[in-house]
Amino acid sequence: MPGFLTQNGQPLGIFGVMGGQMQPQGHLQVVSNLADYNMNPQSALDAPRWRYLTDERVVLETGIPSEVMISLSQRGHEVRVNPSKELFGKGQMILQHNGVLIAGSEPRADGIALAI
Repeated sequence: MPGFLTQNGQPLGIFGVMGGQMQPQGHLQVVSNLADYNMNPQSALDAPRWRYLTDERVVLETGIPSEVMISLSQRGHEVRVNPSKELFGKGQMILQHNGVLIAGSEPRADGIALAI
């Protein structure tokens, strides 16, 4: 299920993160990286992710700061770190900025952002 981003009624581009139950969580995280942290498409896809499993169980990808893990644990979450890339989705993105297309491809999968 791909997503389409707009800002102030203007199209920005397309993106998608596949991965079953990770898909909506991955979409949220990638869009947050773009909007809240001003990342470009590749940086937004490269950033480490988290995944809510059930109840209070959360899995963090390697690279998330230890302070985040501690804070989640203090709030009652059962937190694990899992280095497996398969748990955190796979995505691609193409955005338009000032008439230029900017693409990113997931480092967790075999893909490439390429213009010809």
